[in-house]
Amino acid sequence: MPDKGCVLAINLFDGARQPLASSIEALITVIDGTQRQVYRDFAKGPGLTIRDLPFHANFRDNYTVVAWASGHEQAGFTPIPVRPGERAIVDIMLLGQNASFNFSQARWDQLQKSHPNFAGLLGAGSASPEEAGNRYTELLERRVPVLACVFNLLTAMQEIHLPAGSPLDYMREMMWDDTMQQDRFFAWADPELVEQVRRAALEGEFAPEVGSAIFHTGATCSFKQVQFGEANVQITFHENDRKAINGAECIKVEPDMDYYKDPGAHALLEVLRNKATGSLTDPRQIYVLRWIAGRHAGVPEFNPPYTII
Repeated sequence: MPDKGCVLAINLFDGARQPLASSIEALITVIDGTQRQVYRDFAKGPGLTIRDLPFHANFRDNYTVVAWASGHEQAGFTPIPVRPGERAIVDIMLLGQNASFNFSQARWDQLQKSHPNFAGLLGAGSASPEEAGNRYTELLERRVPVLACVFNLLTAMQEIHLPAGSPLDYMREMMWDDTMQQDRFFAWADPELVEQVRRAALEGEFAPEVGSAIFHTGATCSFKQVQFGEANVQITFHENDRKAINGAECIKVEPDMDYYKDPGAHALLEVLRNKATGSLTDPRQIYVLRWIAGRHAGVPEFNPPYTII
């Protein structure tokens, strides 16, 4: 017979990364590792604690939490292992269905002060500071999902610890053309980044993608971060494409973020689905998945310079 001594605390947040308003009633569903529903009820406010969850000392103790509220998109997280006498915690972000990107704190003059490394990369290659500001402002005003993707990637890359520095430290110049999309961008980087990522892969921080050229035309190699269950950074290298920047030869790189860590799930549920429907990975979903995954992993909060409200 299972023990009943497990406690699960569920915290709900909105797209501004703040506790969900106490007036919002959310439907909480908890499922065990055999997909058996063990709890389902409405709860008002940003927090709910479920006590006396069954403990079986096996895979059934890997729980799943799914949350939904009227006017909001459903979200959840799995697996959440529980143990008797311990308090398991999961943080879930619920976006409003009509919520939109808020870049009020990311105007060009503000970004240069709050995120000088982001602004430095975004301004690189421009003829003048004025041109850099105008180019960025046009992106902010006309291609909002693309800018959200850029910020998702820059924020995530600066949090990755390579043997020396982070991937962002090796980026030299972004490519401002039609390849800049809501699911990826291309940039020129120091070739040392390839070696740094390869060394990180040997330490188990990245996994090489087999047949990367199938999914990324012209790619020579590709590596995906494996830290989280969802929304990991993938860095694809196009080492045959080169450009001299300030007298130093750089290679083309293609960072992106996938919904799924599992290669099969990524290929079947994301790549093929996007090709069949003509859609692209949604930066809103990446924002939610990466934030939830980071909270569960206990790493610094994923906090790109925008919110969704």
